Amino acid sequence: MFRRTWGLAKSSMTVIRLDRELLVLPVLNAVAAVIFALLLWLVASGLGVDFSGNSDSDGGIGIIVLVVFALIGMNVINTFFKGALVAGAHERFTGGDPTIGSSLSGASARLHRLVPWALMATTVGIILSIVERQGGQFGRIARGMFDMAWGVITFLIVPVVMFDDLGPIAGLKRSGQLLRTSWGENLTAQVGFGLFSFALAIPGILLVVLGSSSGIWALIVIGVLAVMFAAVVSAALNGIFQTALYLYVTTGETPAGFGEQQLTASFNQK
Repeated sequence: MFRRTWGLAKSSMTVIRLDRELLVLPVLNAVAAVIFALLLWLVASGLGVDFSGNSDSDGGIGIIVLVVFALIGMNVINTFFKGALVAGAHERFTGGDPTIGSSLSGASARLHRLVPWALMATTVGIILSIVERQGGQFGRIARGMFDMAWGVITFLIVPVVMFDDLGPIAGLKRSGQLLRTSWGENLTAQVGFGLFSFALAIPGILLVVLGSSSGIWALIVIGVLAVMFAAVVSAALNGIFQTALYLYVTTGETPAGFGEQQLTASFNQK
């Protein structure tokens, strides 16, 4: 599995070498998320929301509303920048030369599709969290199983809602149809990318641990930066692969840089 994932990652890296601007998009995603969190905290503090945990029922309701709003905002931000990454990769695969501006414009043009999907995904996440809390051990098991199935069904949801111009429900059905006959192979690819992402982060994690044990702050800083860089690269590789897979299963054509055998290993057309 790791060998297959390494091949897919190398093919995705081909796109990154041509368009290093795509690496900037996950960074902008993180920056936007931090700015949103700070603004939300400032607004909540200005409104007198008590974060101490000793608030009355009104304060408790305020915190719940704040958390829900934060989840929605973060999901919208993450979905938008994922859409921008997918738009940039799609532009490269279809013969264009993407820039940060063109990628962001591509996502902006489909904002009316990306935002509803982000809202739907947030709603599902909140419902699952409630089920997990109320269900105890059974709830945690059910949540884990649903998360696994949800990840497979929604693997192509961002390119689907963007390029098929579909709403969240129709896009969910379409994404499920594309991957219905190959959920096992697709799940293997997702697990492989997860392991690959973790492998990229290991050097940074080791530096953080070493710095923490020795008290050398420079090692901690370098380690954190290395982990952040691994997260950026992993996000870019995953978005590029999803776009390549979407194009292959919808057009039957292999995107430049990918081998047909690589893609058929992740999606077995029948």
